[in-house]
Amino acid sequence: MKQVAFMFPGQGSQDIGMGKEFYEAYPEIKEMYQETDRVLNLSLSDIMFNGPKETLTATQNAQPALLLSSIAVHTLLLKSEIQPVMAVGHSLGEYSALVAAGAISLEDAVQLVQTRGKLMEEAFPSGKGAMAAVLGLTVEKVKETLSALETDEIVDLANINCPGQIVISGSKEGIEQATPVLKENGAKRVLPLNVSGPFHSRLMKAANEKFAGKLGAVSITDATIPVYANVTASPVTKHEEIKDLLIQQLYSPVRFEESIRNMIDKGVDAFVEVGNGKVLSGLVKKIDRTIPTFAIQNPKSMEEFITWYREET
Repeated sequence: MKQVAFMFPGQGSQDIGMGKEFYEAYPEIKEMYQETDRVLNLSLSDIMFNGPKETLTATQNAQPALLLSSIAVHTLLLKSEIQPVMAVGHSLGEYSALVAAGAISLEDAVQLVQTRGKLMEEAFPSGKGAMAAVLGLTVEKVKETLSALETDEIVDLANINCPGQIVISGSKEGIEQATPVLKENGAKRVLPLNVSGPFHSRLMKAANEKFAGKLGAVSITDATIPVYANVTASPVTKHEEIKDLLIQQLYSPVRFEESIRNMIDKGVDAFVEVGNGKVLSGLVKKIDRTIPTFAIQNPKSMEEFITWYREET
């Protein structure tokens, strides 16, 4: 039996029409979407299928939309008797991974990430925070550059995605001050990201304090498979540790590259991106080109993966 790891995408992977082919092809998925609309008291499925883009991109909508589309695909893979041996999610995707691992119910998770999105939006004044992708520098060089900045503005490492791609997050002024210095120190490019806030920076601590109260009210159980946590890049299954790491996650870097390398060391045969987009598959290819990757975002790509999975090795 092949050993596969599931990966769940984070914010930025949403687009209009996401999940619609699964919705139309599988009655149980249509029912799942309708039930989520009822739980959220919101026509999330209409926003996912028809937009407008600004409404779908709003953090409190994008996060439950991405989680729902991922769990829909995961449900169909389980129906085909395909079970991952481990899982990882990128930022918001960590919640999808925990639902897939049986640690949080879908009903609780969509409400939790909707609240998470609202708190993230409220944590720092709109338009005052920013994120940017730094290309062509090592983690150590970015850290060294940021620590040497002569400013009172906050700029932190946010995502360590793959070799040569690191995301920084902080105040808009801080990012603007850091950009020319990073280029002077060897960055090929520093690209502003189209996000609405300084996610995974210390500026999110205000959201974190309120979110901890919401998280404490949700039932979290032990995970049935190891989930590689963003904060530690290590596997976690115990519910107490899961909750503690989720509280830290909002203001801590996403250690995606290290997580993938640790999972490869455990001997997985392939990584499967479960949900909308191909961002994570692209990152894995930059981390290790030798390991197969699949991105399942419609019934056709799902069938191609299932065919590969059932082939004799």
